[in-house]
Amino acid sequence: MNHPSAQLAEFAAELKYEDIPSPVLRRTEDLMLDCLASVLAGSSARPVQSIARFADAMGPTSGPAENMVTRRTSSPLFAAMANAAAAHMVEQDDVHNGSVFHPAAVVFPPAIAVAQALGRSGKELLTACVAGYESGIRVGEFLGRSHYKIFHTTGTAGALAAAAAVGRLLNLNPAQMLDAIGSAGTQAAGLWEFLKDAADSKQLHTSKAAVNGIIAAYLANDGFTGARHILEGAQGMAAGMSSDADPARLTHGLGSRWTVLETSFKYHASCRHTHPAADALLALVQAHALSIDDIARVDALVHQGAIDVLGPVVDPSTVHQSKFSMGTVLGLIAQQGRAGLPEFDAALNDPAISAFRKKVVMTLDPEVDQAYPEKWIGKVRVTTTDGRVLDARVDEPKGDPGNTLSRAELEDKARRLGTYRNAATPEEIDTLIERVWTLADNDMVGGFVPGGQTPETFGGQTAHGV
Repeated sequence: MNHPSAQLAEFAAELKYEDIPSPVLRRTEDLMLDCLASVLAGSSARPVQSIARFADAMGPTSGPAENMVTRRTSSPLFAAMANAAAAHMVEQDDVHNGSVFHPAAVVFPPAIAVAQALGRSGKELLTACVAGYESGIRVGEFLGRSHYKIFHTTGTAGALAAAAAVGRLLNLNPAQMLDAIGSAGTQAAGLWEFLKDAADSKQLHTSKAAVNGIIAAYLANDGFTGARHILEGAQGMAAGMSSDADPARLTHGLGSRWTVLETSFKYHASCRHTHPAADALLALVQAHALSIDDIARVDALVHQGAIDVLGPVVDPSTVHQSKFSMGTVLGLIAQQGRAGLPEFDAALNDPAISAFRKKVVMTLDPEVDQAYPEKWIGKVRVTTTDGRVLDARVDEPKGDPGNTLSRAELEDKARRLGTYRNAATPEEIDTLIERVWTLADNDMVGGFVPGGQTPETFGGQTAHGV
C-alpha cells in the first residue's frame, strides 16, 4: 500500500503524542481556544440554530458529548454537527493559507465530541487534532487552486480531516484509517454557489464534514471498507474536483513539516480573502490620518481566488454575506478602523458603508496572484477626494504565522467572541481558557463550558457508538 493516500493514512494512524514537537502542541491548544470561542460566538445565529434544532430532533436528548450551541449533551455525532456549524459562522476561525482551508471548524468539533464520548485523555485529543490538521491541510494543498474555484475546500477536505482526527481517537490501524479516508472522500462536498444567494450552505458544509468524518471513522472501525485511492485514483476526488492536483502534496514533509504551525488566526471577522487588503488600507489610513469621507476610490490589488469568491457579492443582503464583500470590509476599516462582529452588525444598513462599496474595485495583480496561496499579499491604491494617489502593501496580514497573535491576544479575542450576544459570561470564558491551557494535564477530556452536565459527569460515561 505504498501510495500517497496510504502513506497519509499510515501517518494519521500511527502519530503519537511523543512524536509531536512542543511548539506544535501549544499551537494546537491556541487554535482550539480560538475555535471554541468561535463556536460560542456563532451559537445564536439563525442557520446554526436551525441545524441545532435538527440535531435535537434526530439525536438523543442527552449523551456523553457537549453541545456548546444548546448547552446540553448529545451523541458525539449530533454534538459535532451543531458545534461545527457554529464554528464557521462568524468568520473568525482559522485558515491555512497554502490549502485555503479552515481546519479548526472541521477538526475540533468532531474530535472533542468523540474524545468526550470515549473518555480519552487531553494528550490523546491533542494528538488526534494534529492528525486531522496535518491530513486535511495536505488534502487541500493536493486538490489545488482549481478545486477551490468551484468547491469550498473546508467542506471537501474537511471530511477527510475529521475522519483522520476521529480515526486516531478510535485507534484505527493504517488499513482501517485508509478505509476511513476512502469513505470520507466519497462523501466530500461543498460548492461556492451559495454565496450568490446569501444561502446558509456554508454552515452545512462544516457541519456535514464533521459528521461525515465521524461516520467514516466509526464505520472503518467496524470493518466497513472505503476506496483505497479515493484521492489520486482515476475516478477519485482529484479526477472529479481538480485540474491541477499534485499527489506529492499529500505526503510532503510528513512528520517533519508541521502545517499546524503554518495556520493563521483571523483578525477581522470576514472572509480571509479580504484581510490582506484590509490590513493594507488600515496602515494607509493610519499613516495619512484619512477619514472615510477623504477617500474617493480604493483599488484592491488581489489574487484570482479573491475575485472568484468575493466578486459575486456586489450588494450583500445579510450580515454574513457582507463579510464576503470587499467594499463592506474596506468601508468598515475606513470608517471604524476595525471590522469586528459589532461593526458588521451595524454596517448592513449603514448608508455610508453602502456608498463606500461603490468606490471599491478589485483588480487582479500579477505579483499578488503569483504569490498566492502560499503568501497572501495585501496591496491597495487609494485616490483621495483632494486628488492624491496613495499606495500601501502588507506582506503578512495580522494573524499569519510571521505576524501571529500572542496568547494574551488570543485570550482577548476569545473573551470578545465568547461574550458576543451574551453567548457566555466572562467567568465562563475564563473557565474555558483555563481548561484549554491545561488540557494536556487531564487524564480524561471533560466539558469546556459550564452548563448542561459537569466535566465529571462527562468523564463518567463511555459511548459505544454514535
